[in-house]
Amino acid sequence: MDNTGTPLDEEEKGEPTDIPGNKSAKTRERILDAAAFVFSRKGFSRTRLSDIAKVAEIKTGSIYYHFSSREELTAEVMARGVSYTYRTVMARLDELPEGTDNLTRLKTAIDVHLRCLIERSEYARANTKLNGQVPKHIQALHSSNEAKYGEVWRKLLRDAAANGQLRQDLNLSAIRMFILGAMSWSVEWYKPENGPAASVAHDFTEMILNGLIAPPPAT
Repeated sequence: MDNTGTPLDEEEKGEPTDIPGNKSAKTRERILDAAAFVFSRKGFSRTRLSDIAKVAEIKTGSIYYHFSSREELTAEVMARGVSYTYRTVMARLDELPEGTDNLTRLKTAIDVHLRCLIERSEYARANTKLNGQVPKHIQALHSSNEAKYGEVWRKLLRDAAANGQLRQDLNLSAIRMFILGAMSWSVEWYKPENGPAASVAHDFTEMILNGLIAPPPAT
């Protein structure tokens, strides 16, 4: 079996973890969380399945019930890191009332994305650590997932700019990479003493957008 992870347009493997008594699904989640923790610290080449099993508090052989190889587990951790954020952001955008202006949609996406990174920082750190270390076919899947998610941000910025809500002198591609890159770095500097994730995300959103919003028309 050569499973290389979960594309963004497919549901994550495994049964829902909220089914009472679903021990297998819960164990799988524990393995993924443990793998993200270990990968974020040791990288790909230095991580052994026994390291992950120790953190997950299971026997090493039990991992093979859920994942056929270390590569499959690695690919799933990387896919999970992107897909969780993607789905959470999209779900929040879908909840906004019809007719919500594009700037509010952009603000919402920034807020939710940053909170996802802070609250599930081990996956974000793992992706940063693993990218460039993993085999080419895993890199290709990860790049594909990131590109699909990146298109969400391209549209958010294009829509806000088209309505005149963003400054017209800015390169939207550069702004997109700046915003996403700055948020990705949050997993390194954020500490609980900085305040609740929601508060930090709000401050970040305001700081970013105050430099992007178009000034009011001259009177």
